[in-house]
Amino acid sequence: MAEEVDVVIIGAGFAGLAAARQLARTGLDVLVLEGRDRVGGRSWTQATAGIPLDLGATFVGPGQDAVLELARELGVATTPTYCAGNNVIHWRGKLRSYRGTVPKLSPATLANLGWVRWQLARLTRDVPIDAPWKAPEARRLDAMSLRQWLVSVRAAPATHDLMAIAARVTWGAEPDDVSMLHVLRYVKAAGGLDRMLDVTGGAQQDRFPGGTQEIAEKMAAELGDRVRLSTLVDRIIRDERGVRVRCGQPEKPAGDDENCEVNARTAIIAIPPQHRAAIEFSPALPAEYQRLMRCWPQGRLSKAYAVYEYPFWRIDGRSGEGLSDTGPVFITFDVSPSPAGPGVLLGFVDPRNFDELEPGQRREAALAGFANLFGERARHPVAYVDHSWGGEEFAPGGPTAAVPTGSWTGVGPWLRKPLGPIFWAGTETADEWTGFLDGAVRSGYRAADEAASWLARPD
Repeated sequence: MAEEVDVVIIGAGFAGLAAARQLARTGLDVLVLEGRDRVGGRSWTQATAGIPLDLGATFVGPGQDAVLELARELGVATTPTYCAGNNVIHWRGKLRSYRGTVPKLSPATLANLGWVRWQLARLTRDVPIDAPWKAPEARRLDAMSLRQWLVSVRAAPATHDLMAIAARVTWGAEPDDVSMLHVLRYVKAAGGLDRMLDVTGGAQQDRFPGGTQEIAEKMAAELGDRVRLSTLVDRIIRDERGVRVRCGQPEKPAGDDENCEVNARTAIIAIPPQHRAAIEFSPALPAEYQRLMRCWPQGRLSKAYAVYEYPFWRIDGRSGEGLSDTGPVFITFDVSPSPAGPGVLLGFVDPRNFDELEPGQRREAALAGFANLFGERARHPVAYVDHSWGGEEFAPGGPTAAVPTGSWTGVGPWLRKPLGPIFWAGTETADEWTGFLDGAVRSGYRAADEAASWLARPD
């Protein structure tokens, strides 16, 4: 027999749980269905050598008020990201030290990089975040990739390479794969390129020492049995009365007697646009929504952690922040729990030619990348772990969508446009801090408000 609720929410990531928590506080009956055997979505914390390490979302910074306030309410503390000392860059075969966000390169390269950043900031001003397809040059900008735009503004080779690193860590994609209009909207939603990339004063300023997943787990604990794990939604039927959701367990075929059905007055789909395609909708979604699922793909990004007895790089006056043009580790941070140790290096890893390696080969390749930046001691950790988000069997990809050319002007208006009793959430749909945990929380709150307004309509 079908369960009856006011709101059914698909996805127990930050967006879905934030929406459920807000709705439940108003007295509405909610049910959250999650295909994974855990909550958190692309936030996943695992203990290695007794240290909580974030295999997914990690950092938080000023202006990310929604997730920071949520963490405060739940009693989840933050700690500053260590950034004292010199950063390092392995560039064109040489290792250099520098301070701040911009590496110490040749005067000509720095001048060119400054010119490109100025051009990017100038274009960003004219892009409306809530409707980027209405920007004055929307079609031209959406028709070109980030790489093509860099060519058009005469970016130097070193500038190309630095922007490629930014693209990999931000979207899990190469500059060829991302629409320039998407780049501009994303940067504006973060408050500018500096705010998006900086540690001090930026999006990497702080982190949660217990791991970001602790926030999701505490939200789920509040909701109790209103969160159901290992429950795949395979069909949503909508009509004038609401929605009927068919769900089951991953190991059971659709139609099994133990699979479930839920009747709800409204639904919030809190999963990435690409993954909406795994659900059969009846009647079928309009053509624009179907096209959106095909042209809003997730990026691919991998992470590696090396744990040492103590943060030896600090003794050498280094911050643990590093950049590399050789890979597979292309950017690093110090996420050590204390100055006395253990020492922990976090590396963002280019998934190309990495994800397909055997575990031992991945370990060797990542440690070689750490050693290029921090010396031979980095080859000998006491513990190591990595994770390839693009290789996950269920809902692969991360950290956010790598939106290709033509997508915003083609199907952007349907990214979060409600469809009768169905509403859409997820960090990709946020207007502030898109792609970040904060954007996910904000999107959950917005979808909850939309669903509540739908339910409050006069009969």
